[in-house]
Amino acid sequence: MSPAVRTLSRDDARRIAVRAQLLDADRALVDGSDDLAEVVAQLTLLPLNPTDIVCPSAEHIAFTRLPELAFDAVRRAVEVDQSLFEHLGPHRHPMPAWAIGLRAMRDLPWLLAIGREPAAIGEGARAWLEANVGFRERVLEQLRLDGPLPQSEIDDTVDAPYRSSGWNTGRDVAMLLELLQVRGEVVVAERIGQSRIWELAERVLPEVDLAAVDEAWVTWRERWLRANGIERATHLGDTGEPVRIEGMRGTWRLDPEATAADFVGRVALLSPLDRLIADRRRMVDLWGFQYALEQYTPAAKRRWGVHALPILDGDRLIGKVDARTDRDVGALRVARIHWDVDADACQRRAVDDELEAMAAWLGVRLSIDEPRSAAR
Repeated sequence: MSPAVRTLSRDDARRIAVRAQLLDADRALVDGSDDLAEVVAQLTLLPLNPTDIVCPSAEHIAFTRLPELAFDAVRRAVEVDQSLFEHLGPHRHPMPAWAIGLRAMRDLPWLLAIGREPAAIGEGARAWLEANVGFRERVLEQLRLDGPLPQSEIDDTVDAPYRSSGWNTGRDVAMLLELLQVRGEVVVAERIGQSRIWELAERVLPEVDLAAVDEAWVTWRERWLRANGIERATHLGDTGEPVRIEGMRGTWRLDPEATAADFVGRVALLSPLDRLIADRRRMVDLWGFQYALEQYTPAAKRRWGVHALPILDGDRLIGKVDARTDRDVGALRVARIHWDVDADACQRRAVDDELEAMAAWLGVRLSIDEPRSAAR
């Protein structure tokens, strides 16, 4: 007889998710460390979007976990200390927006093992690579002789042009480099603005013994669950403990080490790509929070702002801050705060404090353009 599946309250499920992402008051860091690489290993990765509306996503997410971190610490970790590296894939990642990010260098053995598995990229992409063996060899040779190089200086000598129903048609060099990045053959050595500087991986990444592919996928599922705390079983198989959440359908998987006991929350202003809310279905399931990144939404149709920052208060999501950094005048400009709750004085003050701290971290002043008590 199968053991009974236990049921968690929704409050406990949310607290487990918040704690797993180091967004509780204790910031329950691995081994009590305040090291950036430890934090990235716990989060699995820092999603990489260099769009600088408030600040790039990787820096923003690091700041919400390590508020004493210098703004350039993420860049230094990649380009100087090499404790982090830019990673892409695998393409069967459950959340495509999370396929690109900064990873802890210590995770290289299992990440490369997965990336070099044929199924790490789609069948169509594999066929395109096979049709462009010469193109691949010419690009690798150019990097070997002249690298590191920005993408714009890498010759497009494609044998069979890339075709897709989307915007990737004609992006032959970009597609080749990204597929080779999944396989661990090339790497982004640095970024200058939004321009990627490419290099042979063997010149940047340390030599490692690859994990066995089966073991690597087990590690991936375990780490994915640990970073979420609690998650739908879709991509996890039988990893973790099966549980139900009160008032919700279906079975979830729970990290065996996760607990909501003694949870103490805090207020944080999240990046739109923060792992806590990156899976929008899970966000709605656990929090009932209505939110979308409106960067590509026409201005007249935006509800909360081009790059609104969700407000986390303990285990609740209570609003959005419509903000942007105006570097011409040196200010973090807040257009509106959209409250989803009847915010009390303590909540308003805590958000004010977070905005002041973020402005100081960005090296700008805080500028409030509209009253801070906008309706939801």
